[in-house]
Amino acid sequence: MTKKDVDWDFDEGDLGEEHSASRARRSGPDEAQGEVWLRRALGLGEEQTPFPWQVELLRRFMHGEQVHALDIPTGLGKTATMAVWLVARTLGAQLPRRLVYVVDRRAVVDQATEVAEALRAWVQAEAGVADALGLAGRALPISTLRGQHVDNRAWLEDPSAPAIVVGTVDMVGSRLLFEGYRCSHRMRPYHAGLLGADALIVVDEAHLVPAFEAMARAAADDMALGPQANERKIVPRSRLLSLSATGRTSRNTLQLGDTDREHAGVRRRLDAQKRIRLTESVEADTLAKTLAEKAWELSGTGALASRTIVFVDSRKKAQSVRDFLERMAKGEGKDSRVAIETVLLVGGRRVAERQRAAEALRNAGVIAGSGTRREHAVFVVATSAGEVGVDLDADHAVLDLVEWERMVQRLGRVNRRGEGEARVWVVPPTLDAKTKEALAKEEKIRVPRRGSTEDRESAGEEDDDDQTSAPKKLNAEERGRVERWRRLEATRRAIRHLPMSGEAHDASPRALTRLREERASLVEEASTPAPLHPELTRAVVEAWSMTSLEEHTGRPSIRPWLRGWVEEEPQTALVWRSLMPSRAHAKAFFEAAPVETVETLEIESRTALDWLGKRARSVSRTAAQRQTGVGTERSAADDADERGRTAIHVDDVVMYVLDERHRGWTVAQLADKAERDALFREICGETVVVDTRLGGLDENGLLDVNTGNATDAGDNPTTQLPFRVRRVDSIEPIAADPHWRMEDTFVSETNDEGDPIAWLVVETDIRQPPSTADARSTGREQRLDEHQAFAERHARSIGERAGLEPGHVELLALAAALHDEGKKAERWQRAFQVPVENRPLAKTTSRPLQSILARYRHELGSLPYAERDPRVVALPSADRDLVLHLIAAHHGFARPLLRTDGCDEPPSALNERARGIALRFARLEKRWGPWGLAWWEALLRAADQGASRENDDVGGSRG
Repeated sequence: MTKKDVDWDFDEGDLGEEHSASRARRSGPDEAQGEVWLRRALGLGEEQTPFPWQVELLRRFMHGEQVHALDIPTGLGKTATMAVWLVARTLGAQLPRRLVYVVDRRAVVDQATEVAEALRAWVQAEAGVADALGLAGRALPISTLRGQHVDNRAWLEDPSAPAIVVGTVDMVGSRLLFEGYRCSHRMRPYHAGLLGADALIVVDEAHLVPAFEAMARAAADDMALGPQANERKIVPRSRLLSLSATGRTSRNTLQLGDTDREHAGVRRRLDAQKRIRLTESVEADTLAKTLAEKAWELSGTGALASRTIVFVDSRKKAQSVRDFLERMAKGEGKDSRVAIETVLLVGGRRVAERQRAAEALRNAGVIAGSGTRREHAVFVVATSAGEVGVDLDADHAVLDLVEWERMVQRLGRVNRRGEGEARVWVVPPTLDAKTKEALAKEEKIRVPRRGSTEDRESAGEEDDDDQTSAPKKLNAEERGRVERWRRLEATRRAIRHLPMSGEAHDASPRALTRLREERASLVEEASTPAPLHPELTRAVVEAWSMTSLEEHTGRPSIRPWLRGWVEEEPQTALVWRSLMPSRAHAKAFFEAAPVETVETLEIESRTALDWLGKRARSVSRTAAQRQTGVGTERSAADDADERGRTAIHVDDVVMYVLDERHRGWTVAQLADKAERDALFREICGETVVVDTRLGGLDENGLLDVNTGNATDAGDNPTTQLPFRVRRVDSIEPIAADPHWRMEDTFVSETNDEGDPIAWLVVETDIRQPPSTADARSTGREQRLDEHQAFAERHARSIGERAGLEPGHVELLALAAALHDEGKKAERWQRAFQVPVENRPLAKTTSRPLQSILARYRHELGSLPYAERDPRVVALPSADRDLVLHLIAAHHGFARPLLRTDGCDEPPSALNERARGIALRFARLEKRWGPWGLAWWEALLRAADQGASRENDDVGGSRG
């Protein structure tokens, strides 16, 4: 990825005038150097300058001035905030080390990640920058929790290094709140610590996610959630920067100034011509056809090599619009066929297939700045998936009517650079029957009929129930219909209040901004109101932070803090896997081979329920026909495949729900309509893994109940998962691969006598940290004293770079030097099959014998050694608490419980030690705060993992 591959919202012709007001405030060479580096980081020519607001943001960052929000119109380069942060960090600004860029929509094109990758290339190319950032020859770590990129966990490796993380509200928010969507219990505090401390959380289009913004603001600014006063200077605070285009002003908001408006590039974009017109209202069943017809008209019936985007508020209607356009292009025969290209940009698509859609958008020239020469008409049909986070730039647009804030986002995807004249049609809906009834009912409630029964009788009115009493209050559905209809009507009025430009209305960013300023009440009426959301309190964060408790009666769902109290259709994440475990091994298997974002398809739970039932019944019919040999229609799922799997049967387990139980469902259970309600409760809000033999996934990554085909995302060579699963006939020996680490093995098949005849082998990319606790103790053989020396050295280095004072660096290093003492236990050494003459080892080449290990946790065994160590004994009690807790929690347990299985000590002693661990956790969390304590843990865990990587790289000692 190079800077030329990324659109930074700049043009080759955006020559920058001198930003005199900003320059007048400059006082030193650092700011001059900063502007030079910012220009280069943005990929601008020597004769160009960044937009003035970007230079001003850099100045404020450099001078330590607080900036809580950017209120900048869409299309003016807000993504470049990442470059401003990076340049300021390079010049020594006191900013958080990690930038976390949050985009609400799970877009097809992950523009924010591509911007970050361009910045990484700049860091590597620009002399002195990598050293100034403290990267010591490493590339700038970039991880994404969204889009088509797999989370490479690079941001976890070194908490003292700068890093960029890109994620959605759900992915970032759940990790910040210790829940870690699709993240193991052990890893949750690690993620939370690196988001709740030393992170600049940048929320793009923050007005769309007010509940998340409020939660993140509280996490960053509320002192009641942080460490006690004496410790605040030790734990680096996180900060929040909201990006918006709504005119919302709060303290420390940066907006466009006069110098910005004088800038040629800014002025051109503010005045970008977008001529918007309203059609007559249309019925719901003709909406898709009308949208397609208007798009076809804008393309000159397909004759113009133009780019037209069609937005519609329904995935099903989007597919219908595409179908109508393709039928129009076919005409009535081959002589009338018109060459066009259509791209469907919708949610409900597996992430793995989004890569193809992203490439199609680039090839079609619909991504801003792509420079692709078009040969024919291109149509992009999009739902809300294209409204945010996708740098689309179409020539024209056709939109169905939605709320004002979404209408503004859609308009920002047409004529983005102001280089042409965009024509935009808006197609409003007619009043449907149910909404009409709800409005009538609401009117009767609002204005009940007056007068006595006698008065109405004398007037000839009938005395029915509707006339003698007001109707009952609206139910939730009716209220939602009424409120949304009124917002849409207000949006229609707002469009009509835009200034006229010929026969159309002016919808340029400048006109939209002026309307927002002059008719604020109308814009508010047309916009979706912010949902109510709960306050973030210390008690609830502490409840979430107890991650080693699988159940906690005081731990609420995090959903209201991320989305507010809204009535949303619950979602289910579907994943297809070719190799599935038995019920007995499900939990351990999915810990070893966890679900990755790239594998998932997120869909409404009700839709997933219907799809599962229909596919199971189809498979059941095929299985019955195969058994009888009647009417069997053969497909790829009917025969044994290249993995050795046989045809699917009704009693095969083909689905797992990845909740705490990891319950498996058979084909017969899924097909049973009597199980429908139970199944719905199981899958709501959960991740569900299904066997690829169940099918139901089309080539575009969309659900299709009529196909028996489906693929495992891991089978695609372009999809780089951090693990792989193989089916083998023998596990003795399994050929060693230097690129893969053995994670775990599971019996896959037995013979009639119950003897294993096939196994599933899970291996992790050697460049990634292990998924399971046991695998962390395997690798290249290494003595215990050497591993702890490695860890101590890494801890000291991380602590110094993180800015800890020498005394605190020594506490971290001491914990690292003692963290694995519990591995000296004979039980541990025997379980890992270490020869007596080589003991004690910390890393072995073989996985443990669980029958001997008996669930022994070496962290628990390390505590008695540490408690007796003279260096620990000499510490003040508060510091001793910290060292002992870091040792107990370095694999993600002890929050607050650490199991006592397998220790050869009296139960009374073990119970007392477990009690001490829990009380110590409570004392430390009170002192350091939930995120502060998790941050300390992350420092030690990173040091431990760094020591393991070093051992894998250099080989360590061979015992």
